[in-house]
Amino acid sequence: MKHKTTIAMLLILAAVAGGVGELCGWLLPTLSWPFTVSREMCIFSAPGEWFPLLAVDGRFHWFGWLCMLMLLAVAVYLLLRRREDMRVAPAIARCWARFRGFKRGYYSLLILIGLFVLAGLDQSLVGKRALLVCANDRLYLPAFSRDIYTGAEFGLTGNGALAEADYRKLKEVSGSPGMPSFVLMPLIPFDATMDAASFPTEPLPVVQGLVYEPDGKTLYNGLASRLYPDGRVHLRLRYRKGVPDGLVQGWDAEGHEVYSANYKMGKLQKQHVIGTTSAKEFVTLTEPDKVVKVYYHPAPPLTGGHLLGTNSQGADIAAYLFGGLQVNIKAALFYLPVIYIIGLAVGLFMGYFAGYTDLITQRVIEVISQLPFLFIVMIISDFVPHEMRGMFLIMCLLAAFGWIHITYLVRTATMKEKTRDYVAAARVMGAGPVHILLRHILPNLTGIIVTLLPFSLAAVVLSLASLDYMGFGLPDTYASWGRLLNDGLAKLSSPWVVSSAFFSLVTLLVLVTFVGEAVREAVDPRRHTYYE
Repeated sequence: MKHKTTIAMLLILAAVAGGVGELCGWLLPTLSWPFTVSREMCIFSAPGEWFPLLAVDGRFHWFGWLCMLMLLAVAVYLLLRRREDMRVAPAIARCWARFRGFKRGYYSLLILIGLFVLAGLDQSLVGKRALLVCANDRLYLPAFSRDIYTGAEFGLTGNGALAEADYRKLKEVSGSPGMPSFVLMPLIPFDATMDAASFPTEPLPVVQGLVYEPDGKTLYNGLASRLYPDGRVHLRLRYRKGVPDGLVQGWDAEGHEVYSANYKMGKLQKQHVIGTTSAKEFVTLTEPDKVVKVYYHPAPPLTGGHLLGTNSQGADIAAYLFGGLQVNIKAALFYLPVIYIIGLAVGLFMGYFAGYTDLITQRVIEVISQLPFLFIVMIISDFVPHEMRGMFLIMCLLAAFGWIHITYLVRTATMKEKTRDYVAAARVMGAGPVHILLRHILPNLTGIIVTLLPFSLAAVVLSLASLDYMGFGLPDTYASWGRLLNDGLAKLSSPWVVSSAFFSLVTLLVLVTFVGEAVREAVDPRRHTYYE
């Protein structure tokens, strides 16, 4: 009873926090997801005149409020039944004990729960907005507010003063006169998408005018830039053996070291000898502050603060993978309930009533299953307006075909269960079809539902990645592992891009598969007796 009350109170707290956060303009991790979805898809919001008290920014985001109301409904249900016996049924306890015996599946489930918790931290873990800014004798929480603060409010000048504040830059200059005294950034200070980072740089040691590799032992060959003392780029040059391209090291007739510059003039090549005996004197004629190696996108790992490097668009790969995990979780939260509600309803209907009902429904399902899914996606992607495209559209298309395999399994199990004695006894006592289906047959299909659930999760993750890989999936505003995989395969010279996408996708699918195998073994009646 205590556990039920605790869960109910947590649900009430979450619903109230989500609603208050929406009205106050807060962005709370996880709790703001339903309202964010309402803003992304106009179909999930309505004009503010419908409900002025709950309207924000002139719109009533009914989907978000519906989710908060559902949390309250579940909490009230738990509180009303808090006095009932909370003991776990012996059959469920035995299944759980058998599941824990399959260590591979049990530990995979723990890892998945950990990943879901990390994804729920949202902008408090990954994002380009600062968690806390101390400036102008005030405390700002940009990451948890829908308000956008300009750079001028924090002391930035130039172009950065008119746009949204660059909090990464503020972090670098914090503590300086006129700048914020303290800036706290997330662990990964980059957004998953629409946040192209600047090219990472790495200082190159200059010894006696010669530029060396970062190890300080080998002369540098490649592109590099000279910077002014304030960090602005002065020159971009290609270096060969430690000197800018076109400079040749040599000695004059007296044995003095000189450098010459080669200039191509049409078909002729003119050699201009610099009158200096010091390489350092020649290289420092332009008075650069330092020479740095520039990593153009895609940048390798551990450069410029990017743990896993960047992709070809300049997005941080670690942040992109985190955003892709969130997208997969959001997709599963929408996809799984929809296909199971449709699949269970149609399967129970076909299996219980049978006859012509079953025959006609099967023919309709066969017609739907023969439709070319990829062609439908291509056609709809071309005709649907741009503002209607997004996760909701893709999930609807996937759900339109994803319930079919569930229907046939439920139909077969329902035909078997309706011949049992307990169903006949319920009919004799006057129970109607709906009561029999929901209170008697459906609870006995729990094994099928639980067994299919992990594999359905793996299916939606793989389907979403496949569509994004082919270019028919989510828009660019969503982080997608499939799109990252396509980007990596197009640039195999940067193996960290494709390897990060491949490893993340395969790891998630393997974890889900291990859980599914363990669940299947735990609930399989052929492997375990009732009295074990």
